[in-house]
Amino acid sequence: MIRSMTAYAGTALTFDETEVNIEIRGYNSRYLDITLRVTPAYQFLEDNIRQAIAARITRGRIEVKLSIQSAGEEPEAFQINESIAEGYYAALKKLKNHLNLAEDIPLSLLAAKNGVIEPAKAEIETDTVWSMVSEVLDQALDEFVEMKLNEGRNISSDFTERLEEICLHIRQIEAQSAGLLDVYQKRLKERINALTQGMVEIDAARIAQEAAFLADKSDISEEIVRAKSHLGQFKELMDAPEPAGRPLNFLLQEFNREFNTMGNKAGNANVSHIIVSAKTELEKIREQVQNIE
Repeated sequence: MIRSMTAYAGTALTFDETEVNIEIRGYNSRYLDITLRVTPAYQFLEDNIRQAIAARITRGRIEVKLSIQSAGEEPEAFQINESIAEGYYAALKKLKNHLNLAEDIPLSLLAAKNGVIEPAKAEIETDTVWSMVSEVLDQALDEFVEMKLNEGRNISSDFTERLEEICLHIRQIEAQSAGLLDVYQKRLKERINALTQGMVEIDAARIAQEAAFLADKSDISEEIVRAKSHLGQFKELMDAPEPAGRPLNFLLQEFNREFNTMGNKAGNANVSHIIVSAKTELEKIREQVQNIE
């Protein structure tokens, strides 16, 4: 199945006086990499969010931003850590005496110390919060996956056109490589005649033997058969329900290997030009495959 890794979705729902907003952004990545932006008070949700995403997405860098706001919230409460404050004050007082300083120790200096004043930990009903967040997350993921599929359909359409071009190139290569035995026999005769000026009688059997040897070395029928097989596999992977990015990338490497071998063995200028055209199409497909889940 062709699904793009780049996508975006944003969903917000209100439950009584609490609004839950989730944004999901997807980017290319070789693996599934989930990054969450959640306020510290709701970090207990992170494992559940990761599991919900991993159940529906197999690859890509996923950035998720979660925002929870309550219209009826009272001003945030803070608590004082008296033991830290006393210890810090004692250290400052000792330093003041050591340096023979006259000025008082300001309250602002004490209050600025990390850990002296902290937000009070409010009691959160975890099950209730997760119930709200999971509903919003499901909707956001539905929208996110649908966008991935829409983009995947566009990519699939492009692939289909390029695969048709490659199929045409393979047929052209097959036609150009046909009758190699006759071609090599003719070439050998012409070269021998050019070298001997027609003064040496040509042994037809030996010419046929040498031509057969050269034709066998240049035979690319196996590579053509495998290339045709790769075309069929590529189309099957595109239509299969499983994510296709990794297997398609591997198949493209096999495609390239077959065309390289054809070019090395054929020794035919026309075939070489066709192979270059086919590999150009493969490279364009490869660039798109990097964006497939």
